[in-house]
This record gives sequence, structure tokens and C-alpha cells, in this order.
Amino acid sequence: MGMTLNYQPDYAVAPGVTLKEVLEERGLSQTELCVRTEISEKTISQIVNGVAPLTTETADKLELALGIPARFWNTRELHFREALARTEDEKRLAGEAGWLTTIPVRTLIERGFLLSTDNKGALVRQTLKFFGVSSVAAWRETWLDPCALYRGGLLQQRKPGHVAAWLRIGELVAAEVPCERFDAKLFRQALHQVRRLSVEPASHWRSRIRDYCASAGVAVVFVPEIAGASVSGVTKWATADKALLGLSLKYKTDDQLWFTFFHEAAHILLHGKRRVFIEDGSDPTTDEEKEADAFARDTLIPPTFSAQLRFLKSKAAIRSFAHALGIAPGIVVGRLQRDGVLPHSHCNDLKRKLAWAKAKSVT
Repeated sequence: MGMTLNYQPDYAVAPGVTLKEVLEERGLSQTELCVRTEISEKTISQIVNGVAPLTTETADKLELALGIPARFWNTRELHFREALARTEDEKRLAGEAGWLTTIPVRTLIERGFLLSTDNKGALVRQTLKFFGVSSVAAWRETWLDPCALYRGGLLQQRKPGHVAAWLRIGELVAAEVPCERFDAKLFRQALHQVRRLSVEPASHWRSRIRDYCASAGVAVVFVPEIAGASVSGVTKWATADKALLGLSLKYKTDDQLWFTFFHEAAHILLHGKRRVFIEDGSDPTTDEEKEADAFARDTLIPPTFSAQLRFLKSKAAIRSFAHALGIAPGIVVGRLQRDGVLPHSHCNDLKRKLAWAKAKSVT
């Protein structure tokens, strides 16, 4: 979904092994190779046994003596040294395996971002690569960064590794979304188009919402929630000209989805590019969050119509009001419940339920 996972063996094969096989196939002894290349028997023996490196000068001589290109030997030597370094690094990283208990490793394996392995050092290495850092210390500096503003004061403190994993998946998915350069005016226009999509089923709007926003420089991504993360949405700037707006469908109803979407859109339009806003659906505690809530509320149901809300006492009235505004009835129900006009147990059948299909698309 955003990373290509390649199998890497947990052992290193020295180029000398291949050299020995070539000599055996051709019926040549190491002594004869020494004569042909003017390389000492000691050096050839050390190369064959993986003790001495196969230098570029030796590779050139082997090309002349054996007809096998020098680049072949150089590549084998490079891969061998890389494998040795990786093996040593994994031994060191195995000492950091305790960190993995804070990361939703099983979920990342199930979603194809990590390969299952019993090698703890290799698993730590994979996980660091997934997060785009070189050490656990760097992970803490990067992913527990105080520039992130979490709605709900305890969100980051609960399971920060799970929040970070969900956010990282969003980054990787967003990186694959082609976008124009961000344009605030075009994004506001796109939001008017998106608002009209609320009356349609997810199968109709899930790609159109991405297209509308991408044309204005915003990558909208849908990332299934990770247990323990308790995240409903996120806004951050992927680059100076591309914003990320991520949604998890945490509450699985259309009113929550659309409110969260427009709330996140407000952060993009109203607040700084250096901040990361992560929502868990709790009540706003900062001015930025209150502004984003007001933006979402007034975009979905403009203030000129809000006085009519207290008169909506029946499902028929709610449907009629929603139709007049061109929005889904569930959005009106959600607003009435938030305003205390309706109990949270009433009219929920007017909300459209959302779920993840097997392919992780919205249905």
C-alpha cells in the first residue's frame, strides 16, 4: 500500500564461494588461478574463504582470466558486505526489541507493511524502515514530536505507537496520491462539491472526494483504524504544496464522517502548515479545534438555517430539511444530537452506516 517488501536472507554469501564454484566447474585449481591473475595464493585462499575482500582490482583480473565481467564480482562483493553489515546491525537492534511492544506489529504485518519473522533484530529494522527512521531514539524524536496537536489530552499518552503507525500508513498512502499544488481558493470550491456528495452512497463518493481534493492539492486518504489508536482523523502537510487529510471511519456513520472531514479541512484552510492535528472525536479543548468544529458545523448547515433546527420534531421533517439543504439526513440528525435537540438514541436509523470492504475501501 505504500512500501515494497522484499525478502532478504538472514545469511551472507561471500563472492569467494561463487569463485570456488567457477573454478570447480572449469577444472581449475586455485594455484592455476594465481598464475593467470598474478594474485598470491594467500590472497586467493582468503577470498575463497570469505576472509579478504574481493577488490575492484581483483575483479578486473578475474574478468580477464575467467571471462566473467568485473561488475559481476564487484556486485557480489557489495551485496556480501551489505549483508554482513545488515546482520551486525540486526544483532545490535535485537537489544531494542522491547520497543516493539509499543508498536502494533501484528496489525502492520496483517496489512502488508512488515514481513513476519522470528528474528527480533530484523523485525526492529523493518519497523524502523516503515517509520522512516534509523533508530528507536530517532523514532521518539520524530513520532512523539510536540508539534502534533492531539484533540483529547490523553490520546497521545494512551498508545502513541499505535497513533504513529496509523499516521504513518496515511503518509505512505498519501504519497501515492497525485495532487496539484495546493490552492486554498480551489480547495474551498472543492469543499462545495464534496458537500453535495453526502447524499450519495460511499461507492459513488469514495473516489470523487479524492479527485476533487487532489485537484486543489489535498490528498484524502481512508485508513482503517488501528485498535488502541483511537483516531478519527488527521491533518498534516506532506510537503509545502500538498496537504494530507486522513479519515479512519472510527464511528462508522455518515454524520461523523462528514463532520470529521470538514473539521480536518478547516485545519488546512485556517491553521499553520507546521502543525499536525489528530482527532479522536472528543470535545474541543483549544481555539484551533473550536474553530475547526465551527467551520464543519457551519459548512454542513449554514447559520442562516440553524434557527430551524429546533423545529425538526419528526423524521419526515428532518428528511425534508436535509433535502432542502442538499445534505444527507444523517448529518442533520448528528447536528440535532450534538445541539441537544434530540437524544443520542433517537433517529439513528436516518444515519447511513459505513463499513470497510475486504479491499479496505469504504462501503
